[in-house]
Amino acid sequence: MSLRFVTRTIHAYLDYPVALALMGLPFALGLGASNPIALWLSVATGVAAFVLTVLTDHHLGVWRVLPYRFHLAVDLLVGLTFLFAPSLFGFTGLDAVYYWLNGAAVVAVVSLSAPDQTATA
Repeated sequence: MSLRFVTRTIHAYLDYPVALALMGLPFALGLGASNPIALWLSVATGVAAFVLTVLTDHHLGVWRVLPYRFHLAVDLLVGLTFLFAPSLFGFTGLDAVYYWLNGAAVVAVVSLSAPDQTATA
């Protein structure tokens, strides 16, 4: 049994709720106490994640113009950015924890993603 169990389908179902959470949670949690960027980085990332999902070639994509592999690469970049954001921008407290947890979750999902069996060479 492979540890890489997050299929393209599972990933697609996660994308929209995660994008919406990235836009809404910063307001609900009151992020930005240590730096206003803590609020707006998540909101901007959520908007970008929503657009990326709409454009990704998976069954929930609306205009399927971006390869799934590209989507995963962007997700990994976002996860790593979130992990380093507290150090880069001086986030502390809840601001830092929010980014560390989200960054770790995104990197974990990408790491657990199954190889794309439908991709063409």
